[in-house]
Formats: sequence, C-alpha cells, structure tokens
Amino acid sequence: MSLSKFYLQKLQTIEARFEEISQKLSDPQVMSDPELYARLAKEHASLEEIVRAFRDYKRALKEIEENKQILEEERDEELKSLAREEIKNLESKIEVLEKTLPLMLLPKDPNDEKSVIIEIRAGAGGEEAALFAGELLRMYQRYAEKRGWKFEILDANETGLGGYKEVIARIDGKGAYSRLKYESGVHRVQRVPITESGGRIHTSTVTVAVLPEVDEVEVEIRPEDLRIETMRASGHGGQHVNKTESAVRITHIPTGIVVTCQNERSQHQNKATALKILRAKLYELAQKEQMEKIQKERRSQVGTGERSEKIRTYNFPQNRVTDHRIGLTVYNLPEVLDGELDEFMDALITHFRTEALKREEETLSLAA
Repeated sequence: MSLSKFYLQKLQTIEARFEEISQKLSDPQVMSDPELYARLAKEHASLEEIVRAFRDYKRALKEIEENKQILEEERDEELKSLAREEIKNLESKIEVLEKTLPLMLLPKDPNDEKSVIIEIRAGAGGEEAALFAGELLRMYQRYAEKRGWKFEILDANETGLGGYKEVIARIDGKGAYSRLKYESGVHRVQRVPITESGGRIHTSTVTVAVLPEVDEVEVEIRPEDLRIETMRASGHGGQHVNKTESAVRITHIPTGIVVTCQNERSQHQNKATALKILRAKLYELAQKEQMEKIQKERRSQVGTGERSEKIRTYNFPQNRVTDHRIGLTVYNLPEVLDGELDEFMDALITHFRTEALKREEETLSLAA
C-alpha cells in the first residue's frame, strides 16, 4: 500500500501552509497584532501533528532508498545485514503512517473540543431501569474525574429507591464531546434486580443522549418563542423546595421542546440552567436536520436514529460488557461501571473515523 496522489497533494498543501504560518509568526508586523497572531498560532498548532507525521513518512521513504543503495554498493555483509534490518523497521513504520495519515486528513468535528450536557433516562424496566440510570450516571462521573473534568448535576428526577427517572448533568472539559459523543443510544442491562424475589434475570434499558454545550452566539433563542412557567420544586431536597416557586419549565414553542429545572435554589439560576439545556437541544436538532438533508441528497437510507438503537449491553451474570456497533466485548463489568471506558471509546473513535475514510474514498473513486 502507498498513499494515493490525492492524499499526497493534500499533505503537501498542508505542509506548505504550515511553513507559511511559521514564517508569519516570526514577522514583527504579525507579532504586533495580538488577534492575528493568536489566530495564526492556533492554526499552526492544529497542523503541527499531521505535518510532523508527514515528515516522518517522507524521511522513512528516503532512508529506505539510502539503505537499498547500501545493499547494492556495499560488500561488507555486516553492514548489509544492518541495512536489511533497518529497511524492515522502516517499512513497518511506513505501513502504520499510510493508515494513520489519511485518517488525520478527515475533517474534524467542530464540536469535539466542547463540553457536554448528558441526559440519562430510565427506559423499559421500571425501578430497575431507574437504578441502572443512577449507575450509568456514576460511571460517567467517575470517567470525568479520571480525566480531570468537572462534573455537575443540572437537574434530576429521583425515585424512592435512589434511582433516576431522568437526570441531566454537565461535563466540563476540553475534548469531552470528542470522547463521549458515541455514548448516545440505548444501554441495556441484564441482571437479577434487587426487587426480584425469584432470582430471575431481567432485561432493562436506559437511554443516554450526549449533547455538545453551545454558546449563546451559536444558537439564537428569541424571547417570543419561549413560554416560561414557574412552580414549586418537587422531590428530594428538604423543606426549601416546597416553600418557594423556584422550579422553572421552559417550552420552546416552535419545536415543542420542554425543559424543566429545579435543582438550583433560585428561580434565576434554574432559568439560566434550563436555557443552557434548551440551547444544546436546539443545536442538536439543527444538526440532525442538516444531516438528514445530506443523507437524503446522497440517496442513502436514514437509520431509525441513534437513540432508538441498542448500542451496549451490560450483563451482570457473565461479568460482560458488549458494544454491539463494533462487536467489542470485555469481561470487566465492575471496572467499566467505575469509569474505565477508554477501551470502548478508543475503539469507537477508530471505527467511526475508519468508516468516514471509507466513505470519502468511495466518493473519490466515483468522482474519478
């Protein structure tokens, strides 16, 4: 395998741009303009990894040719043996780079660096589903802690046994969306519930939705499109929640999306949090509509939607966790529920980036 002419041209263009920016960053005129300098420095940093990999690739190709020349011209068998070994190592390096460089050329998801709002809802299974929703909440909380991200619950609807009918949390950290976006979907649990006296294994489901957190400038919400209601907060939380009308329910009239928030102590705080959640939902809706339009234009069949498809099963009797999208199974369920999710996330990122590369290559072959 070798890099196609298309990929080589793209890489050469990126390298030329990298060199151009490097020169500009040392230009006194650019350095005197903080805004321009910051923009160029950011672009320079975004290109550095792929340029370094491309240069490693070109260097390896050159060194292979040099070692082949040694094999042709050198009589010393010891030197020729070293050259053969070096060629073998370099060919392995090139093989890896020829797989990774096209992946690095794929367009980056503009939301990847963003923080996320994660919604977890109990599905089929009643109280058992609600209890497992709580376990998934803790799983994501532990994962956030391991990566040094901030975790906070924005709103929660608890059950009597300590589970959640619905809980919404925010995970604040650079790159949170890039790691967590593939968690959206139906998570299935198989185990004997604590409420089951006969020892039978039950199957319950929990729905997870991961939304990128967006700024006000990214999603415009017109005041006339909102119906805002206040009410007394209900559920667990002590006497305070029953004395004041601090809970807020916001309805976005054009879309019918309803967001309720009651976790904060003041009406103002609950309103701000509810608007943050609504903004993320509207952004996701706009993205979904755009994607469906693109899919329709390509005449490809639109699936039933990520959230309605079973993506992962947590089987307690077998100590097994299986991701059905990529066929990955591990037998360390307690560790997974304690936030050890990187094995799944790394595999999912690789899978979906590889699929995107296949689609791009198919498009290129059709265009040719």
